[in-house]
Amino acid sequence: MASSTTPVSFLAPPLEQLRHLAEELRSLLPRVRVGEAQETAEEFNREMFWRRLNEAAMKVSGEATVLTTLFSKIPSPSPQETQRICEQVHIATEEVIAAYYTFPKDQGITLRKLVRNAVLDIVDGTAQLLDALLAAPSQSPENGDLISCNSVSVACQQVAEIPKDNKAAALLMLTKSVDLVKDAHEEMEQAVEECDPYCGLLDDSEDNSDSHHNEDGVGLPSNRDSYWSEEDQALITPCLALVRASRASLKKIRILVAENGRKDQVAQLDDIVDISDEISPSVDDLVLSVYPPVCHLTVRITVLSSSVTLPDDLETVHSLNLELVWQPASPVVSLFLSPQLWVCETGVCFNKGS
Repeated sequence: MASSTTPVSFLAPPLEQLRHLAEELRSLLPRVRVGEAQETAEEFNREMFWRRLNEAAMKVSGEATVLTTLFSKIPSPSPQETQRICEQVHIATEEVIAAYYTFPKDQGITLRKLVRNAVLDIVDGTAQLLDALLAAPSQSPENGDLISCNSVSVACQQVAEIPKDNKAAALLMLTKSVDLVKDAHEEMEQAVEECDPYCGLLDDSEDNSDSHHNEDGVGLPSNRDSYWSEEDQALITPCLALVRASRASLKKIRILVAENGRKDQVAQLDDIVDISDEISPSVDDLVLSVYPPVCHLTVRITVLSSSVTLPDDLETVHSLNLELVWQPASPVVSLFLSPQLWVCETGVCFNKGS
């Protein structure tokens, strides 16, 4: 009589299980980045959503701590123990993602992006923790494990700091834009203050002097790529004024949204944030374009781009019926609100409808 045998399920070694889990978590990231909110007939319960998301995040943090502790002990965990903790980590991560999918777009795209980024940080941080555990043997745990575990905990704790409505989210993003433009403005001002058009002219060695003469024998500076000519400096003045105007306008927009914006103006607040997010990169491009050697065509194209973005933002604020009384930061560059035409006193004029 043949004896019946119970099939024994094969479990991969612990490190192989960790590697597989890290791959699974990373495969979830694209889905989170492009995932749409779940369709539901139920009315959105804001309080329930935030409680669910925070509890799921704290569960991930707890499982990450258990995972790190388990693989920092001697002996190494068994395949069965590893399977159990990997399943718990995977389930906890899926719960965070599932909570995110219940957040509807009509609550605000700006706020939804903040929630999405928080979830991405949690999932990616957990995958990085697994990478750290794979890189360091359990018999000699390294600081990298603890740092990665702490990064997961920090990402999970940040969930509680996310603004709870779209107006607060918009103000947070506007503040970040103001800070970025402020840094670019100060960097450009410092560069202008430190500008020395004669820098390097007296430092040329006699050995290299022959290489800096034109056909007429007139000496040319050896640092033509590292100083501003008079023509460059004349172009920089209105550029600096435009950066200053962008900074002043963003600050004013943030104040107006804080004082007069309403929480129910969800779509309009999203529009303001979207356009404001374009101002900072435009200012960065402008600042970079005026560093020597200066290409005047590139600077003028960049100025035109910045001049388009700023009026769009101001017009969006105007559409919210927020009273905008703006005095330009400099008389060199003045932008005037008009339904069809924006005028820049540097000579750039364009029709918004074109």
